[in-house]
Order: sequence, then structure tokens, then C-alpha cells
Amino acid sequence: MTSSPLTRHDPARRGFGSDNHAGVHPAVLEALAAANGGHVGAYGADPYTEALQDVARRHFGAQAECHPVFNGTGANVVALAAMTDRWDAVVCTESAHVNVDECGAPEKLAGVKLLPAPSPDGKLTPELVDRRAHGFGVEHHAQPRAITVSQSTELGTLYTPDQLRALCEHAHGLGLSVHLDGARLANAAAALDLPLRALTTDVGVDVVSWGGTKNGALGAEAVVVLDPAAVRQPRFVRKLSAQLASKMRFVSAQLLALHEGELWRESAAHANAAARRLADGLAAVPGVRITQAAEANAVFAVLPAGSAERLQRRWPFHVWDGSTGEVRLMCSWDTAAEDVDAFVAALREDATAAP
Repeated sequence: MTSSPLTRHDPARRGFGSDNHAGVHPAVLEALAAANGGHVGAYGADPYTEALQDVARRHFGAQAECHPVFNGTGANVVALAAMTDRWDAVVCTESAHVNVDECGAPEKLAGVKLLPAPSPDGKLTPELVDRRAHGFGVEHHAQPRAITVSQSTELGTLYTPDQLRALCEHAHGLGLSVHLDGARLANAAAALDLPLRALTTDVGVDVVSWGGTKNGALGAEAVVVLDPAAVRQPRFVRKLSAQLASKMRFVSAQLLALHEGELWRESAAHANAAARRLADGLAAVPGVRITQAAEANAVFAVLPAGSAERLQRRWPFHVWDGSTGEVRLMCSWDTAAEDVDAFVAALREDATAAP
């Protein structure tokens, strides 16, 4: 790849640090260029955002209301704030993104108390909900009002439709609404070979944070309301939360590029396949232990002692748990088979050479 005079990084460097590390899909860049030029209405009064409403309804059902935002944390904050009052609480897992990776934004900005439950595979269950959702009507306790689940989870695992349906039915039976953090919903749907609505609308989810950034967008997410009764004034909440884009056409154009056709599924399936190739390769290296099922585009593993530190000099990736040596390796829409094979070969060589 030829670098321009403006390039300030090495375009040939690859890694497994995050699907956020990948660049923008060329089709998304093309869509942004096509949306440029001339004057159109601001704050969503544009033909791209209007078209996105139709696409969202095609994916999630005729009742869907789509509210584009800038990023995933913003989507989660807007969704949870619109679903709750200031004295309310939201049940999640301990590993949930809203609990560990959003700097307290749901609690500080949305004003809700999170009630995290331990879950070794990152998935919430009806039993875990019951452990955390109590104190209804007691003024001394934050009031359980909703649950939030991530699909795929922060540990790379997936909920089946039946698991989600049982969870939604249980939550609704307790009077709780259901929010789904879908930053990697595309990866889950591609892995399970299902449409988006099969993991959301059809199983009883009320509100979705619809991800695009981790699947090839420059920076585009949306809050999709599936049940209007579960929220209050999401448009005003979005503005209050500093998530209303003035030039919204450029956010909507990205989501259109991904979701008008099958690019979202193709890109996610590519990342998932790369992760399966990586997991299979790592599992064959002596001393490696895979710690979670590689069901989407993430691989969690414990590497031989010292290997992670040495390999990180060439390939960025995260140490997930410093106490156990567990690492997280993420694959992206542009992860190549050569990237995976080179990493596995380097690990094998390192593990063999290590004393």
C-alpha cells in the first residue's frame, strides 16, 4: 500500500487489539464521499437519515424507530436513559461493556445504578436476573427497571434465540424492559446465520444499540426503539446526551452502506471466520489454552509464559486478565488469513524456543 504525505502510521502493520483498530471499509468511504457536496437539512432532516429509517424497519420490523448517534457508549447511554428514571437500576453481567468499559457513563450520565451479576461466559440468565432484581417498591433501594445484554458478549460468546427469548420473557414478567447492546450484533447474526430481527424483535428485545463502527464504519451507531412503550422521549434524551449529530447525513450514510445490502453480514462473517481460524491455530500450539468458545470474532486464550509480552512487540493485542495471563485477540472485517497464520507461526516458534 502506498502512503500519502498525510499518512502518520504504518499501513502495513496489523494486529489483533480490537475490531476498532481496523480502518474504514472502502464501501463506507465511498458512501461518505457520495453523501458530500451541496446542502441538505441538519439534525436528521436529510434523505440519508430518512432512508435509514426504512432500512431499520426492514431489519427490525415496521415498528422500529432509528436514532443515529456517534458511538457505542453514546448509544447505550441514550437507550438506558430513555428507558429509566433517576432512581432506577439496570441488571447486567460483571463483564458487560456498560459496566467495565464506559467509564461509569451509564451511571453518571444516564443516572441509573448498574446491578452487575457474575457470569463466567458473559451471558445473563433468568436466575442471575433474580439474584440482582429485588427490592421492588422499597424506597431505600434503586428500583430494577431494565436488563441489558450484549450480543455478542464481551467474552465473545453468543446467546441463542431461545436463550434471549427466555430472558426477555422472564424480565418482562418482572416488569423489566430489555436493552440489547449490539455493538457486535452483526457478528452474532452472521455466526448464527440469522436476520437481525431474529435476535432482537422476534425474541422480545425492547431497545437495541445498533453497532456499525466495529464492523467497518468510520463512527456510526444508532439507538433502535422496538417497543415505544419502553422509552420516553428518546429524541430529547439524545440531544441532552450530546449525541445529536448536526451533519447526520454522514452518520446515516455509513449505516446505509453497511445495511442496505449484505455488507454488514459479509464483513462480520469474514471477521468470525478469521477468529475461528485463529482459535484453531492457537489450540494446536503446545501450552496454549483457549478459555472461551470462539463463537464470534473474539478469541480468548492463555499463552505460554512470556509469549504474550514478546509477541505484542509485533502484533498489538490485549492482556485481558493479568492475574491469569489470559489474552484477548480480536479479528476484524479486514483480518487476512495471512495475518492469522503469521501470528500462529510466530507463537509456535516462540513457544518452542522459550526455555
